[in-house]
Amino acid sequence: MFNQIVCVDNVGLEAWALEELQKYSMQPIAQFEQDPQSRAELIERIQDADCVLVSWRTKIDSEVIASHPALRYIGMCCSLYDERSANVDIAAARAHGIEVRGVRDYGDEGVAEFVMSELIRLLKGLGPHQWLSEPVELQQRKLGIIGMGATGKILAHRASAFGMQVRYFSRNRKPDCEQAGFEYAPLRELLHTSEMISMHLPRNTHLLGPEDFAALGHGKILVNTSLGAPFDAAAFRKWIQASGNYAIFDADGAGEFKTELHRYPQIIHTPKVSGFTREARGRLSRKVLDNLTSYMGTSK
Repeated sequence: MFNQIVCVDNVGLEAWALEELQKYSMQPIAQFEQDPQSRAELIERIQDADCVLVSWRTKIDSEVIASHPALRYIGMCCSLYDERSANVDIAAARAHGIEVRGVRDYGDEGVAEFVMSELIRLLKGLGPHQWLSEPVELQQRKLGIIGMGATGKILAHRASAFGMQVRYFSRNRKPDCEQAGFEYAPLRELLHTSEMISMHLPRNTHLLGPEDFAALGHGKILVNTSLGAPFDAAAFRKWIQASGNYAIFDADGAGEFKTELHRYPQIIHTPKVSGFTREARGRLSRKVLDNLTSYMGTSK
């Protein structure tokens, strides 16, 4: 049993999950709907809590962790791929005996649907932009996927169903994907030969630099739904201003470009997080709750 559970920002859990979580908190769960605007505000929100739930938007660093000796569990209501990409300083938490658990694979279907939807609109000119001089179809178009995790795999199958030619690049080869007919290609080759590139990478990943954008070339479509922009900002700005290039971002993928999207008419964007659907919210809620109850069972 925890003494106090605190949701330090809008963690996106459904009401039924919060009701279940209340069973594990002696005090009423403290919930905050807005993101803390400073480290000091975050520290004040946590106070003497021994359990914290946090979304991907709020950073819990070593100073925050050291300021709360009662803390013993941090539940990340977001994807946890590895320590480097986490918004929680997991090494610092471990040093203080704090358990950190995150989730995986809850919003992938929605992201894949968003990518396919926006590609269809752009290729057929159903919105304010049209990729080529006349509407074209998806079939036989060349799609390169960078990051073949859950989202990348779902997108590969959806695109293949439309008759697209799909290849991928990932840090590690994916035998199951290659058995399904999705060919691996080195990064520069994938960029050069693909007409459309869709990026699905962990937070804090920096992959594409000036030479990579040069390999990508012109007349291409770049889609990014990663947490933040996994490419060099200056190189992207130069690339997006070239004739025939388009970029598609959701709210997460816009990253540092959120404040300047209006400058580039060839960036297609939405203020919504494409993967956060009603179904994704339910999957997230269940996985966060399962993490916490599993921890409670092992910590007795």
